[in-house]
Amino acid sequence: MSASSASHAAQLVLRHFRWVGGHADVWAVFRDAQALRALVAGLAEPVRAEGVTAVCGIESRGFLLGAAVAVELGVGFVPVRKGIGMLPGDKAFGQTTPDYRGLRHTLRLQREMLGAGDRVLLVDDWLQTGAQAATVRDIVEQCGAIWAGCSVLVDQLTEERRAAIGPVHAVLKAAELPEDQLAVPAPAPLRELPAAQAPADGSSVTPSAEPVPASVPGS
Repeated sequence: MSASSASHAAQLVLRHFRWVGGHADVWAVFRDAQALRALVAGLAEPVRAEGVTAVCGIESRGFLLGAAVAVELGVGFVPVRKGIGMLPGDKAFGQTTPDYRGLRHTLRLQREMLGAGDRVLLVDDWLQTGAQAATVRDIVEQCGAIWAGCSVLVDQLTEERRAAIGPVHAVLKAAELPEDQLAVPAPAPLRELPAAQAPADGSSVTPSAEPVPASVPGS
């Protein structure tokens, strides 16, 4: 990410960022057209020369940011759905390890959307444990595509988790946010996820090796 675009995006995000009841609130960024434009450019900038052919986003904020970054890069968008939301056709699946709330998620995308030769970027708002990002990487690779890494609004990963996921570009590191209410979890050991039960339609589930997350004030 160029220094100017990164700095501009970071300044505008920080201007709108706040804590509400111990939770991170970044929604005001979406209401400010200038801030949103700068954020999208900042998320796209570090991968402009990486040959990305598709952007993935996890519902819900990943849909908003991912689609906008895809337009910025001139490529298509591939939605990653959680749970049992409608998604027609053959699907590639993966199940996450517990998130910051202790919940597991089954993530799905339409298998026909990705294939050999695709280079896929994941765009999201916040990486804390990396559980969902690691699962999306597994799903992308199930489809025969190449993982190009993540571009996120806030990176709160440990170095170990960041290295395990792959290239991670961020507008802000969590340490740059106001620290009075920021709870940075202690690193948790990586462990293998037990074999997941296959979805009802018979598609395979690829578990990920990811840390058990601590609580997080944000999303």
